[in-house]
Amino acid sequence: MATFDFDHAPERLGTRCVKWDSIGEGELPMWVADMDFEVAPAIRQAVERRAAHPVYGYTFTDDSYYDAVINWFDRRHQWHIDRSWILHTPGVVAAMSCAIKALTLPGQQVVILTPVYNCFFSSIRNCGCEASECELKREADSYVIDYDDLERRCADERAAVLLFCNPHNPAGRVWRRDELERVSDICRRHHVRVIADEIHCELVMPGYEYTPFASLSDETSAITVTLNSPSKSFNTAGLMQSNVICSDIEMRRRIDRVINIFEVCEVNPFGPDALVAAYNESEEWLDELNRYLYDNYLELKRFFAEYMPKIEVLKLEGTYLVWVDISALEFTSDELEAKLRDEGKVYLNSGTMYGRRAGQGYMRINIACPRSRMIDGLTRMAKVLAPYMEDDCDMGCPS
Repeated sequence: MATFDFDHAPERLGTRCVKWDSIGEGELPMWVADMDFEVAPAIRQAVERRAAHPVYGYTFTDDSYYDAVINWFDRRHQWHIDRSWILHTPGVVAAMSCAIKALTLPGQQVVILTPVYNCFFSSIRNCGCEASECELKREADSYVIDYDDLERRCADERAAVLLFCNPHNPAGRVWRRDELERVSDICRRHHVRVIADEIHCELVMPGYEYTPFASLSDETSAITVTLNSPSKSFNTAGLMQSNVICSDIEMRRRIDRVINIFEVCEVNPFGPDALVAAYNESEEWLDELNRYLYDNYLELKRFFAEYMPKIEVLKLEGTYLVWVDISALEFTSDELEAKLRDEGKVYLNSGTMYGRRAGQGYMRINIACPRSRMIDGLTRMAKVLAPYMEDDCDMGCPS
């Protein structure tokens, strides 16, 4: 029996909301990676308690903050973290840039597995480094790592870091332990450090299990910087609270130095309280959320099979971001994004955001919304694309 109401979503227009207020009137956003659901009750209550105090001054993180992080990963993922390993920053993207800056020199290469989160490219570029793109390989309705190409890129003398997405956005992969071990082996043999973006780690579909990259072994931990936050899983992105977790004292010292040089070392008054409430009191909400997201995914697959069969839905193992293959249509990804927006008033992400080559022929769809809203968006898509589905679809458009 459901305890939380994910079929209801509060009105977000007029709240300076990037997802809703930065697009056109009447457009339905299924793009930027935040959820339309209300946060877990414990998080809202924690923020309201803090907001009730009339002073919003400088804030620090205390024992309760570190204990919440440590206990959560120990209990839920059997990853044992020491308090000294944790540095905090206002957001994973800021942490990513600081880690790259600390562990590379201008002109060195950062290896990435594409298609991948678009901020990987900008962070690498802004740090004066070069992105070395190892393209993931399609196998049926999913992706696998091209280990031969990964090895070749890591063996390049200019390669300093692997920027790794676990679970992977936008491919939807939750990497298995044996896959992570092969990646670790390659990186350790070629003295390439790993920056693991694990912000989506709690968003895992039934039958899959997230393994923290750094938890594989002491040897892997020694080359790994983990970037994490409750923001994606608990819908608190606007509170700008994230953590850098690194067991190696020298890497951690260098990252901490960059964090302080660029003055991204402060927290706001609400982020720490929200994190504690998420990790200590909101696990039941998270588990129910994942079940709801999985049911959304199954409904989306059914809908595409019935009304848009020329578009292939890839397997979703983790995140709430569905990757679909549009290569059977006559449009590029950018063209289809514009067509759906102009004609259907529905806003998706073109796959080329995540790699001009690796993302061409794909689109990304955010399904973290009430099911009725998702179906509205899919119906808008189906009506626009109906003329291109006639050979494969006898059912016509959904009403």
